Amino acid sequence: MSDRSVRPEPVEGRWTLAQSLARAQAQGLERIDAQLLHLFALGRAPQERAWLIAHDNDPLDEATLARLEPLLQRRATGEPLAYITGHKEFFGLSLQIDGRVLDPRPDTETLVEWALERMPPSAVCDVIDLGTGSGAIALALQQQRPLARVRAVDASVDALAVARTNAERLQLPVYFIHGHWLQGVEGRFDLIVSNPPYIRADDPHLAALTHEPLQALASGEDGLDDIRAIIEQAPACLKSGGWLLLEHGHDQAEAVHALFQQAGWKNVQSRQDLAGIARCTGAQKA
Repeated sequence: MSDRSVRPEPVEGRWTLAQSLARAQAQGLERIDAQLLHLFALGRAPQERAWLIAHDNDPLDEATLARLEPLLQRRATGEPLAYITGHKEFFGLSLQIDGRVLDPRPDTETLVEWALERMPPSAVCDVIDLGTGSGAIALALQQQRPLARVRAVDASVDALAVARTNAERLQLPVYFIHGHWLQGVEGRFDLIVSNPPYIRADDPHLAALTHEPLQALASGEDGLDDIRAIIEQAPACLKSGGWLLLEHGHDQAEAVHALFQQAGWKNVQSRQDLAGIARCTGAQKA
């Protein structure tokens, strides 16, 4: 937690690195965000946080301060760090991110880990990621399971452009499809995964997410409209014994579990994230 009482003053008109970091925290930024933005303004890698400690008495030149100030202001307004730096680490991959796609959350790695358990490491399997956004899930699965045939769908042309750029840069052969969930998708799959929109349309938390695309966040009055659609469409696109794995909100596991059961799926189960919250629910085609 930042110490808002700390208000350092520049020495002889110049901020040291330590002073500038303290000033950013005093303005309300989290310590790690302040550190990463300073590294970005200095042209250094995000892994070099230890460098900041070793150089905390170094003065910052005017050019660096000029680059840094608007970055800090953008973060202070709630803009995701990934949009400011254009970069996000996800499951060991370096992704390019901007306002056309959702900022990938660490919680979503729970879905990737579960999906990998359902994908044989040394055999071909067919997988499709629905609502791929930046391509984070599909690319992580393809990188971890090179023999898999991974497809990814998104209704947003802009999102697909971001995902394709990431795939080309990472040299991962994911095949991208423009479409709405499974409508018009050909073939059958061993595994379907998705991190769909799941926030209620009237959820007050949406006000803090205005920098991210609304269509990737909200899903009807109860937040479950898209999950219902996927559960309904998926059986026709799954092979016998195939699985559908979905990410959802922190308090939606019971409701999603019920939707699967009502639709006649078997082996309905949930997985917890690192905080112990049931973050994903999936089931097997009956």
